[in-house]
This record gives sequence, C-alpha cells and structure tokens, in this order.
Amino acid sequence: MLQDKDRIFTNLYGFEDWGLDGARRRGDWDGTKALLARGREAIVEEMKQSGLRGRGGAGFPTGLKWSFMPMESDGRPHYLVVNADESEPGTCKDREIMRNDPHKLVEGCLVAGFAMGAHAAYIYVRGEFIFERNRLQAAVDQAYEAGLLGPDACGSGWAMDVYVHHGAGAYICGEETALIESLEGKKGQPRLKPPFPANMGLYGCPTTVNNVESIAVAPTILRRGASWFTGFGRQGNAGTKIFCISGHVNNPCNVEEEMSIPLRELIEKHAGGVRGGWDNLLAVIPGGSSVPMIPKSICDDVLMDFDALKEVKSGLGTAAVIVMDKSTDLIKAVARLAAFYKHESCGQCTPCREGTGWMWRVMERFVTGDADVAEIDMLLEVTTQIEGHTICALGDAAAWPIQGLIRHFRGVIEERIAGKRGQIAAE
Repeated sequence: MLQDKDRIFTNLYGFEDWGLDGARRRGDWDGTKALLARGREAIVEEMKQSGLRGRGGAGFPTGLKWSFMPMESDGRPHYLVVNADESEPGTCKDREIMRNDPHKLVEGCLVAGFAMGAHAAYIYVRGEFIFERNRLQAAVDQAYEAGLLGPDACGSGWAMDVYVHHGAGAYICGEETALIESLEGKKGQPRLKPPFPANMGLYGCPTTVNNVESIAVAPTILRRGASWFTGFGRQGNAGTKIFCISGHVNNPCNVEEEMSIPLRELIEKHAGGVRGGWDNLLAVIPGGSSVPMIPKSICDDVLMDFDALKEVKSGLGTAAVIVMDKSTDLIKAVARLAAFYKHESCGQCTPCREGTGWMWRVMERFVTGDADVAEIDMLLEVTTQIEGHTICALGDAAAWPIQGLIRHFRGVIEERIAGKRGQIAAE
C-alpha cells in the first residue's frame, strides 16, 4: 500500500490551499530552474528511465513519445497540447487535479514544453468543466505574476506560454488528432495517421499531446528520480496512479495508489468494499466504460496494471473502476454504454457511424429479450467488423463493452431471451 510520503498528488481532496502559496508549501515549483538546467535530452532520458506510461488510457511510454519531437527546429514552432477533455464515463481524476492541484499541471507544462522545445502549451479542457477551467486559469495567472511563466520562465531564460482552451463537450475530442482539429477551430474529427502529430500536429507543426496526469507527474519524477518512480508497480507498469472507484461500493472515491495493486485490495482498502460484501460482486469494469468488463472470478486476484488486465482480455484504460453487484442488470448497463458511443460517434468512418447505432438497437432488444439466440453471435461478429476498422479508437471503445458482456455473461442474455419466449408461450 502506498505511503503518504510517496504520493505525488498531495492535495487531491482539496483540503489545503490550491493556489501558488499552498502549492509551494507542498513542494511544487521547487528548484524548477535547476530541473530545466539539466537540458532537454537529460529530461527526456529521465522520463524514459522512469517507465511512465501515458495515463490517458492507451499506456504509451511517455518519455518515448517526447523523444519523437525533433531535437532541432526546422523553423516551425513546437507545441505541447494537454488533453484535459476527460469524457470517459467513470473517469474523474483529471478533474480533481485541475480543481485541487492545478500548479502541478502548470509546472508540468513548463518542464515538458522545455523538454520538447515548445514555447507554448495549450490545455484543452472538457466543455462541461466550467469550475475546473476557472481554477486552472487562475493558477496560470498566478504563475505568470510570479514570473514562473512568460518570457523568462523561472529565470531559466526559456520563454513559455500556457493557454487554457475550453472545448464544447464532445467525447471524440479526447482523441488526440480530433482535439487538434477542434483547437484549430474545425469540426472535432480524427485525422488519418501518418502523418503523426510529432511531425505534423497543431497548425502543421511538431506537436505532442499528453494527458493531464502524465504531464502533472513529470516534475515530481524529475525531482525524486526515475529509480524512485520505478520502485512502484511491476516491470513495465511503473509508478503511482490515480484510481477512480465508483458504482456499488460503500465509499466511492479517487485515490492515488501504486500500480499493480490487486483489484480486491484496492476496493476493500480504499472504497470500503463492495456493497453487501465481496461475495455480492457480479462484475467490474476496470478502466473506464470503453474496456471489457470482467466477472468476479477474475476480480478475485487480478492486478491493476496495463499488462495484467490485458492478459484477461480487458484493459487498465484510465483506471476508472466501475463496480457492479448482483443487483445490476448487466445487459441494460452495456446497452446504456452503447447508446453513449452511438451518440458520441463523429460519423466520419462508416463502421462506427453505422455500427454503433446498429449495436445499440440490438442491445436494446436484448434488454427486453425480444431477440433470437442466433443474434448473440451475429452481434459479436459485427463488433469485430467495427473494432480495428476505424480511424480512431472510438469504434473499438464501442465494441469492447459488448464483447466483454458476451464473453463472460452469454448465459444471462440467453436466459433473458428464453424468459421472453416462455412468457409469450404462456400468454
């Protein structure tokens, strides 16, 4: 279990001052000039050594991503874009960082921007986050007033500007290239890759898009050292992580814990256990609504990290743990998620535009039992036609919850259909 002295987000619950004075008391902006004095290559190398993997869901190595940015400028400016469009159902970690520990993110923008040769960072905030945007903007203003940002950031000689940009509430803008399109004032639709943002991103310039949590932890990693960070979690799954635990638990919460903690320990130690006891557990969605659910039998001993969850055909995603006890209508829950993905599809790719609506309509019939058992396999086949055949991962995100339901709870769907058949026969 993670000790308080090793927590990066020391004001996650907002008990202390969120402003610059409070942040400095907690160690933020401490020796930032000296961090930058290490040089760009040394910072990128330290981030690589730390083993930090992107905290936005995909889990791509952060240091490696930074290294893709050109070391020499070809005349085009470099940009850092921070993805604060936190719209994955079940996920609410970035919101708390922006509310209660915003200076960690602002300082992270300076350090990451410097490492990638960027003089400007854009933080793209989810449209529904009004309070968070205001709090973040206030923190940016405080940093400018104190000389921590601007033409001579922290007295380092590096010019750094941070802009807070407010989105309009589209889930698709959480995809990095759709986010860039939206920043440019266009419709939020993903771009084909290649070219990748590191070569051709915002305004056609080299750009790196990182999640809020990935950027916010960078200064602490650099201060404490990569070896400190790799001391938590398993090989390839290093560090600490904010977990969002919601659903049928006694104490829903956000908590920073070490990677690779057993799921059962995470729920029982921090969320007060499953409502009605562990034996009342039916299933858990371990990483936000887009990853497949896992049944209690897997939850008993699975570890919460990228590789362990991949092995059981699920994923860590954003580490939003959605707990469902035996009172849950799993078919109805997945049908509700299918409705969400249908609504949020940008419509650019045919498999997603047509497929999400088709899957939702079939799922709605599964809820009432007005279907044929043969349609279960047909629906599964359609999910495989959508998954991996779209420009971005929204097609995958729509398909995976349904695949998880059929993989582990096919019998529940069959019972529902048989029950409806029996009811019709009785009438």
